[in-house]
Amino acid sequence: MSSFAYLLGIAPQRSRSILASVATFMVVAFLFISFHRQFATDGTPDKVKHKSQNSQIEELYGKDFGGRSSTADLDRVTNDTLGFSKIFVIGLPERSDKRDALALTAALTGFHVDWVDGVKADTIVDKAVPFGIDRHGGFGSNLGSWRGHMNAIRRIVEQDLESALIMEDDMDWDVRLRSQLEDVAKGSRMLLNTEGSPISPYGDGWDVLWIGHCGEPFPEFLDENKHKPEDHPGIQYMKRRYAIENDITVPPPERTTGMIDFHAYPYTRFVHISAAPICTFAYALSQAGARKVLFELSVDRLDGAFDNALANLCKRSVSSVGEDYPGIDRGLNTKCISVTPPVFFHHKARGRVSGDSDIQNIASGDVREKGTTENIMWSARNNIRNMIMGTEMESQF
Repeated sequence: MSSFAYLLGIAPQRSRSILASVATFMVVAFLFISFHRQFATDGTPDKVKHKSQNSQIEELYGKDFGGRSSTADLDRVTNDTLGFSKIFVIGLPERSDKRDALALTAALTGFHVDWVDGVKADTIVDKAVPFGIDRHGGFGSNLGSWRGHMNAIRRIVEQDLESALIMEDDMDWDVRLRSQLEDVAKGSRMLLNTEGSPISPYGDGWDVLWIGHCGEPFPEFLDENKHKPEDHPGIQYMKRRYAIENDITVPPPERTTGMIDFHAYPYTRFVHISAAPICTFAYALSQAGARKVLFELSVDRLDGAFDNALANLCKRSVSSVGEDYPGIDRGLNTKCISVTPPVFFHHKARGRVSGDSDIQNIASGDVREKGTTENIMWSARNNIRNMIMGTEMESQF
């Protein structure tokens, strides 16, 4: 009898078979433990393992995010231009602080931008001021902003781009932007009745896709449309909307800003027919849309600040649906789609408050200790350090 068998009190005639069983068990146990350790170390990233929220939520961000959709062409919204041909950012060349921040934030969240130099109003000669504008009548400070947007829009036309996203240089977004845009694309396709494999992942037939703004009502509540009966074809068209319910990227109702009652639609984001958004934080134009806007807001005339003029174009178009009378202004039949609450919003950066705007002169010497962005849960700007270090994302609300 072996000493090992003796210590276990095993009789000689049984020791061989039992020892073989024990040895087999030990080999199986060793393999199981080794496999378990390898999977825990290599199969699950630390940044997911150690976070408090579930991994399905937290894997929706990062430059390697490749989409969740079973529809391959819908996943194009997760590419390095977010499903558009290009992304243009408008900003004054001397605001290197804004360029540094936006370039880094875009890279960390997985997309690439091209810069369009902003324009100062005093560099625009009188002969280049569009018809309908008196630069000396209080509009002067907005003239440079208008020209910067026109230069970006002209690039779309000149380069014959299928589409482009245009944003201002102080934008912020949720770190889960690309997963948000998958839902936006589903909504715009529904509104456009898009089937099959469209040219744009957002569907075909849109002119303006307004995804960053200060707020707007639903179009049926515009003064031009309030009097129309429920069965009016225009009202039926205006009421079409795609609701993204239980959206974890929408702030609590009391922290969501805009022009609709978010308490009535908590944690819900809408893709809907545009009414007249305020602010042009971020918007996309198709090739057809760029041509319409370049004509309407420059070549033909201009009737106000750029954002108001673009909103007016969308408003005239949507309010004409179902109407038929001589001389009706159909706003070039511009098809505008909005996202409310928006997925892009103006970031108020840490530092001097006077640096917020390049249009308005702010004399305040106040210093902001922490940057803030309305309507954005996991602010990409405020999570730059966390994205670099691979640590847990922080929510603003």
